[in-house]
Amino acid sequence: MAIWQERAALLFKEEGLEKLKNANVLVVGLGGVGSFAAEFLARAGVGKMTIVDGDTVDITNINRQLPALHSTIGEPKVHIVGNRLMDINPELNLTRIEEFLSPERTHEVVTEEYDYVLDCIDSITPKINLILAAKRKRVKVISAMGAGGKMLASKIVVKDISKTDVCPLAKQIRKRLKKEGISSGVKAIFSTEKPDESSLKMTDGSNYKKSFFGTNSWMPALFGLHAAENVIRYLLSK
Repeated sequence: MAIWQERAALLFKEEGLEKLKNANVLVVGLGGVGSFAAEFLARAGVGKMTIVDGDTVDITNINRQLPALHSTIGEPKVHIVGNRLMDINPELNLTRIEEFLSPERTHEVVTEEYDYVLDCIDSITPKINLILAAKRKRVKVISAMGAGGKMLASKIVVKDISKTDVCPLAKQIRKRLKKEGISSGVKAIFSTEKPDESSLKMTDGSNYKKSFFGTNSWMPALFGLHAAENVIRYLLSK
């Protein structure tokens, strides 16, 4: 056990730390949800991780994303987050993929070697592709639904995708997955709080994204926290 893991060892025990060290996790999307989820996994002691994101830090990311600072504007998120993860655990076996995954690449990147896939993407089509790839490779997957337009931390829940309600993004994901023959078996993080429709803004549709809600500093991070918690508890129970 490394000295920095002393507190974790008291809670997870040596056996638990060993399970986490031997785990292999894929995190796709390093925005407000994925950046925090990846950090929580690294600090817990997950030993092997692949992080995927083709985006660079924009000044509008600063209010909610871990890698976003005035000093990092324009830099690739996968570099900033990756460097931070290695600074947390220098022994982490880390793979960085700097790209927006096409449907074809998604099915190449997702393999049976992963213990868990974290879908932290905020665009519908890439989310669907990632979930489908995980399901077809029989890899467990947890998917973050819409954190935008929300304020109440207490309304966040984790349930099977078939049990989601209120969240507009979850509704669209359910419909798309049903067309692919999938109606359950995907863990979803969502909020039962109705989004503030007045905070919605339309976009030019680039990167599969037609609109977005206003966001605050804590909701995306809490979605990432719930994602990491569920994955870590699963790995400890294996």
